[in-house]
Amino acid sequence: MQHNVIVIGSGCAGSTAAIYAARANLQPLGREGHEPGGQLSLTTDVENYPGFPEGIQGPDLVERMKKQAERFGAVYKLEEVESMDLSQNPFTIKTDEANYQAASVIVAAGASAKLMGLESERKLIGYGVSTCATCDGFFFRDKNVVVVGGGDTAMEEANFLTKFASKVTVIHRRERLRASKIMAERAMGNPKIDFLWDTIVLEVLDPAKKSVEAVRIKNLKTNLETVMPIDGVFIGIGHQPNSEFFDGQLELNRHGYIIVKDGSRTSQEGVFAAGDIHDHVYRQAITAAAAGCRAAIDAERWLEIRNS
Repeated sequence: MQHNVIVIGSGCAGSTAAIYAARANLQPLGREGHEPGGQLSLTTDVENYPGFPEGIQGPDLVERMKKQAERFGAVYKLEEVESMDLSQNPFTIKTDEANYQAASVIVAAGASAKLMGLESERKLIGYGVSTCATCDGFFFRDKNVVVVGGGDTAMEEANFLTKFASKVTVIHRRERLRASKIMAERAMGNPKIDFLWDTIVLEVLDPAKKSVEAVRIKNLKTNLETVMPIDGVFIGIGHQPNSEFFDGQLELNRHGYIIVKDGSRTSQEGVFAAGDIHDHVYRQAITAAAAGCRAAIDAERWLEIRNS
């Protein structure tokens, strides 16, 4: 069976695309993948998404979007994509369950925040550990927080957090920053930002209490381990777009993000992109949703012209 449109991803971008495509009577098929709901499914309180004055839990928001898409006829499959062939139309998508064909594809596979690789870190995501200062900084008003990293992402996070936190400490494994000169100077000139050089985080405390109370750190030059009381941890070591299946099939930039033009169009006619898989600047739920809307409208118009 050939589908009108297959949506890869079920976060804000993917489900918004599914809503619009379903309302256009395209009967979209959504692939949920290994992280259903995207990064928002790992977030607790979301207070900056319009329409929820009291805030909403991240998993609840993406679940509502999914149900809204299903109401209009979208179908979701919880399957892992193993490979795809976008070289000819109809496009072929192979999952761990079946093979599918589509006249158009909307890629909304998102991007994953790079983490330190600690078990305690992952357990406390959404409970004091965050990968997005813009999303969660408000919750740390007058708190003492750390930012892990030494590049532009970390410096941007640290500077933003000084609007809320009483103190921000940057923990970096090297003795100098990797950030661009202007970003480094801005952070180092901020009186609310301190720096811990040649230091790594060994553990975030305390997963058993479902809250961040401290970090256990190690100085790489002295090997001295200490426990540093803290209220929040922000991971600022970058993001990785989930674009491994598209390398060689779609045009990517040097960081692996899909390049779009004329709205949501990719380098392959009939393939559209939405959300964090192409947006490495904003990375917000609302911008991802808007991109999903744009991709669905572009796909609908492209199919209409193709079938006329």
